[in-house]
Parts: sequence; C-alpha cells; structure tokens
Amino acid sequence: MNIKLTVNGKVYNVKVEPEERLLDLLRNKLRLTGAKEGCGEGECGACTVIMDGNAVNSCTVLAYQARNSQILTIEGLAPQGEMDAIQKAFVDNGAIQCGYCTPGMILSTKALLMKNPNPNETEIRTAIAGNICRCTGYVNIVKAIEQAATQLSGEGKP
Repeated sequence: MNIKLTVNGKVYNVKVEPEERLLDLLRNKLRLTGAKEGCGEGECGACTVIMDGNAVNSCTVLAYQARNSQILTIEGLAPQGEMDAIQKAFVDNGAIQCGYCTPGMILSTKALLMKNPNPNETEIRTAIAGNICRCTGYVNIVKAIEQAATQLSGEGKP
C-alpha cells in the first residue's frame, strides 16, 4: 500500500508492506538510521521517535499506522547542523556514553518538554522510564534534561 507521511518536515509518499514497521521504513527506505533496533518489542526505547507529538517506539508501530502523521527523528532535531539545546545539555552533562540509547532518550525528552516545559525530577524519570541505558545510572541524564528544560524555558538565558 502507498502511504503519505511527513518526516522531519519533508513529505514522503512511500510504498509499504502491511507488516512493515515504522522503524524499518525510517532506517531502510528513508535512510534515517538514528532510531536503533534494540529489543524489537517496545521495551528498550532505542527506536523512539516523535509521532504527532508523542514519543513512540517505532519498532511497535506499523508503517501504515503512521500514514498522514508528522514524524520527528533525531536527524530532524537539528536540521541546520547546530546541536539542539537538549543535545547540548546531554553533552555538557556527560549523559552520553556508548550513545546507543541517546537518540531515543533525547526524543523522549523532546516529547516531554513539548508538553511540560518545566518538569520536576519525578516527571522526568517517568518520561524516560521506557528508555533503557545500560551505561549510566541516569543521574547525568536527569541533570541534562533539567538543564535543557531551564534553557528552553528561557530561565537559562542571560
């Protein structure tokens, strides 16, 4: 079947198979490889993208379910090559180690801050609960999200 969707602001008309996952469409057909195949069951968050304003595990979404949707991947977060405030906060706070979970973690953060620009620590931890990081203890990740929230809300600007 043919579907139309918008990914990172660009409209695509693509042919998909009924069983094709959004993750496979993004990685194999659109060559957007930031979303990673982790568990394939929606448990690890490595494949997280933002679909119509919500963080979703793209391994559990069939491509046809994304028809007429707006999708944001890590590649679309900073299209001009400059790091987004969330990406910069992750770097500044040492919240990146191996990097495998990072795109999903950043997009879960983006989805949170789109809905709640001033989350508390409990809200942050709840928002990233579906993203598994095997390298860190999450402390620096939470600090990075707090910094990004402050900067994006304008409190961190001189």
